[in-house]
Amino acid sequence: MPRSLLCPDAFLSPLEIDASVTRALAEDLGRAGDITATATIPEDTPARAIVVAREAGVISGLPLVAATFAKLAPDIEIAAHTRDGSAVAAKTALMTVAGPARAVLSAVAGGIAAVLKRAKAAAGHLVKIEIEVDTLDQLREVVEVGLADAVLLDNMDVATTRKAVEMVAGKFPLEASGGITLDTVAEIAKTGVDYASSGWITHSAPQLDVALDIEM
Repeated sequence: MPRSLLCPDAFLSPLEIDASVTRALAEDLGRAGDITATATIPEDTPARAIVVAREAGVISGLPLVAATFAKLAPDIEIAAHTRDGSAVAAKTALMTVAGPARAVLSAVAGGIAAVLKRAKAAAGHLVKIEIEVDTLDQLREVVEVGLADAVLLDNMDVATTRKAVEMVAGKFPLEASGGITLDTVAEIAKTGVDYASSGWITHSAPQLDVALDIEM
């Protein structure tokens, strides 16, 4: 574990870090492993990625990020640009990782057609394939290839989502995602998509402040 990742005023046991990462990977990947990465990224493909803070804040958890990468690929190269406890501005680079693309979880996999063909060949008929697109041009390519079982429309506005529904014309289910809240989901539903997914329900839910006041 690179010492520069750790906050100098706090101690994280390496054993606890390893145990936490092991539990998280077991829950996320299960017995089958990362089906998506295995199916779409060639085994020897190298990749380089940067962990970036999307907004200003105080950094916490970098040692666990590094440990996760290291467990997936022991020979991965990790360069830390800051450490836990640091206050950073938006768009600050926190860490650079380089190594096998399947472990880095980032690569140019050859385009939509190539990804779908490899996914179909690897997954077989028992696994449904859903591909994410963020433009109508990408969606058009999915329609032309015809190997997807469903498509996720990422961060498309209402007008674009409506065009996507018209383009697909019921050939496969469409799932809208990205920035969907209780205030916008009804309008999204009117476009004709089959599903709408929202992380807002959990990551933006306010907490109820409850305390234990002892009376003696």
